[in-house]
Amino acid sequence: YDPTSFCDPTAAKIQHINIDWTVDFEKKIVYGTVELSFNVLQDGVSSITLDSKDLTIKKVSYGETVLIHNLGDKHKVFGSPLEITLSAPFNKGDDLVIAIEYETSSNASALQWLDAQQTAGKKHPYMFSQCQAIHARSLLPCQDSPSVKATYTSKVTVEAPLVALMSAIQCWEKTGKSDKGEMVKTYKFDQKVPTPSYLIAIVVGLLESRDIGPRSKVWSEKEFIERAKDEFAETEKMLAAGEELVGPYVWGQYDLLVLPPSFVWGYGKPMFDFCYPNFAGKCGLIYTLIWKSDRHNNIDDLQIMSAAGDRSLANVIAHEIAHSWTGNLVTNHTWEDFWLNEGHTVFLERKIMSKLQGEKTRHFQAQSVLKDLLDSIDTFGEDSPYTKLVIKLEDVDPDDSFSSVPYEKGHTLLFFLEELLGGPSVFEPFLLSYINKFKYQSVSTAQWKDHLYEFFVDKKSVLDTVDWNDWFNSPGMPKNIPKYDQTLSKECTALADKWAKASPEDFSKFKAKELDHFNSWQKMEFLGQLLLKDPLTKEKISAMEKLYGFSDSGNSEIKFRWLRLGLRAKATSMIKPALDMVVEQGRLKFTRPLYRDLGTWEESRNQAIECFMKHKPCMHSTTAGLIKKDLKI
Repeated sequence: YDPTSFCDPTAAKIQHINIDWTVDFEKKIVYGTVELSFNVLQDGVSSITLDSKDLTIKKVSYGETVLIHNLGDKHKVFGSPLEITLSAPFNKGDDLVIAIEYETSSNASALQWLDAQQTAGKKHPYMFSQCQAIHARSLLPCQDSPSVKATYTSKVTVEAPLVALMSAIQCWEKTGKSDKGEMVKTYKFDQKVPTPSYLIAIVVGLLESRDIGPRSKVWSEKEFIERAKDEFAETEKMLAAGEELVGPYVWGQYDLLVLPPSFVWGYGKPMFDFCYPNFAGKCGLIYTLIWKSDRHNNIDDLQIMSAAGDRSLANVIAHEIAHSWTGNLVTNHTWEDFWLNEGHTVFLERKIMSKLQGEKTRHFQAQSVLKDLLDSIDTFGEDSPYTKLVIKLEDVDPDDSFSSVPYEKGHTLLFFLEELLGGPSVFEPFLLSYINKFKYQSVSTAQWKDHLYEFFVDKKSVLDTVDWNDWFNSPGMPKNIPKYDQTLSKECTALADKWAKASPEDFSKFKAKELDHFNSWQKMEFLGQLLLKDPLTKEKISAMEKLYGFSDSGNSEIKFRWLRLGLRAKATSMIKPALDMVVEQGRLKFTRPLYRDLGTWEESRNQAIECFMKHKPCMHSTTAGLIKKDLKI
């Protein structure tokens, strides 16, 4: 049972989807036909119900037979059930293929349309999808639940010279003419690995690609393509590190696409990842990976240099690569089990990075991001059901529940279990066995726990000491935080405490060189610890800026924390750069907290609302909807 879906996959489940789409930039719609091939699982199935949202259904058929269909009442979040009456009952094992001719709405929540002026080239429009969590139903009628996985093939026709990409292998492309005599290009794709509907992805724009490895390309607009090629030159080594931990990469191709700044969040789709464009400032690229040959397994083995010269963001690509196994290959059964996707992916991401940068770095990152978890819990309220690891989504939009909780609370549980059961050498084989047991499937929290007990059958008494009900069902911070290594965090804590206690007479005692040996993660930790303390004074913010120059940082994570500190200190100098940051990029993890800070301060609230209303038409619908709630307008 999936509370966010109208469908019943226990009666008949989609096994394959065949798509034929035309992308119409003038009307901002996608139209065409989808053929849904079902595996009938029960006798006497006389109707099928699908998920849909704002779709115009033109015809539904089984072979030559036109079927009666009806769109049920529209739910404020979940869309409308598409109820299809079959021509005769179908029994278990029967072949059932339903063809649906339809078109999307110009306001489809899964799609974002950019005018030519919003692109780097300024000559051609751009479109991309974002179907997570339940937006696929606005792109195609389907069983829009992560519990349903299907292979798919597709043909996509776009106006020439635009390029179409999907989360599948491209088979061919052809150039021809439309019914109106205009030049068009048609692309054929094939995804042979079963995937849930939220991982169906499409991008259309004037794109180019460059090879960056034996199974990887990077895609972007031509203005950035050569730089992009250099930025991701070492992707293959991260893929290899993932394979060492959790087995073969089954998807064949792994590509990276640098998207426009309005993109909401990076997430790993099969075959290619949508990447944030803001990590390296305004260049539209992420970071450069420069590998050094070194005998020692420490942080100097891998220098990650962005355009701003920091070394903090390799974990982002490691996270999306990790999704190739945890999330894409093994998928949460419903969005109530979202921690299975993200908690495991964060855990695997940091495992990958530990192989490249050392175990102390893994501990440091795990500890430092607990502040993000605490911030999410403070935002929801410590008793909020959304701060539980396993949540309930009855009549709830999954987007409203998303936060760092499933990521970091889930990761904390896994790290806790690793320590409890004997360390990495004992726990990593379990991670591999989890992937092997549930690959190509969707899995529930109960199934995950059962497999944990099956794998560690000799340690049942140890596992029985875990308060599972507390971990899964209690709101707030975890009660059992692992004892992380403090080597890299001690200096951050000391400096943060020193600034928190300082009086104006003490400002002259601080020196700029205090941060010279801090890497970017330590700078983030220093600022993050200050965010947990009482708001700083405007005078402290000014003194810190003169010493450390955080406003000039090209690292978005550092700049984000610095702006939040300034806004909490009621420093009016921070209002404009904060407004600039929420406009320049679309990442929810930055945009929502900054808008909340701006919206709760009388001095900046009206400016924040004015900025939001001005730029709302260019925002992704998910971003706009959530910020509207945050600003209470």
